[in-house]
Parts: sequence; C-alpha cells; structure tokens
Amino acid sequence: MSREESAVRFVKSDALPPSPGYSQAVEVRKGARLIYVAGQVAMDRSGKLVGEGDFKVQATQTFENLKAALQASGATFGNVVKLNSYFLDMTHLPAFREVRDKYINTSTPPASTAVKVAGLFREGFLLEVEAVAVVPE
Repeated sequence: MSREESAVRFVKSDALPPSPGYSQAVEVRKGARLIYVAGQVAMDRSGKLVGEGDFKVQATQTFENLKAALQASGATFGNVVKLNSYFLDMTHLPAFREVRDKYINTSTPPASTAVKVAGLFREGFLLEVEAVAVVPE
C-alpha cells in the first residue's frame, strides 16, 4: 500500500498555480504518526560547520542530517510531507532543488516553503531546513 493510499493524500487543484517540485497541500489521515524535525544545518556530529562558503556541500550535509533525524524516528524521506527552507540568498534555489531532489520523492513531492532570511543562528550557515513526516501506524 502506498503512502497516498494509507496515511496521506497529496491534494491537487486546478484552481491553484503550478507548483514545480512541490505539492500545494497534503492531507494527513487517521492512523498516522507525525514527526516534526527541527531545522537542520550543515553541521557535523561534532558541531562543526561543513562546507563553509559552498552551498551544495552545505545543502548535502543538511539533508544528511535530516535523513539521520528521520531514521532515528522510524521514518524516511518517503514519509516527508512538508519542508520549510530558509536561505540567506535565494539565488541558491536551483542548487538547493538539485540536492533536495536526490532525497525526496519527486513523484509526490512534499508541500514546501522557501524563505529568505537575514541570518541564521550562527555565522557561516547558508541554509536551514525543517521537515514534517507522516508514518502510518
């Protein structure tokens, strides 16, 4: 049984604008466990910045950290229904999508939000990404 048939339904509407690479809405159904993953950045296990000044390296480390948090919660990127991404520079969006698409289910991508921010919690980080996952019980 696919995740669309069990815990979630990806909502499509002709009344909404096109949404390349993300879904406009996701319905969570009964019998599902929600997992909220705090914003992750390009930090290694010792707390050091990975990929200073290199957006793609930072994005990859960020998604590896999300993957580890999901796995620790009994989920995978196949269970992710929502991503919130925070950027210092929106010109990195194409590189972000390239990295992100190696992790997410691109046939039913999560609902997503991308926001430009003035700064993150520590100098050197170029992005932060948080996730919500739904796991059938």
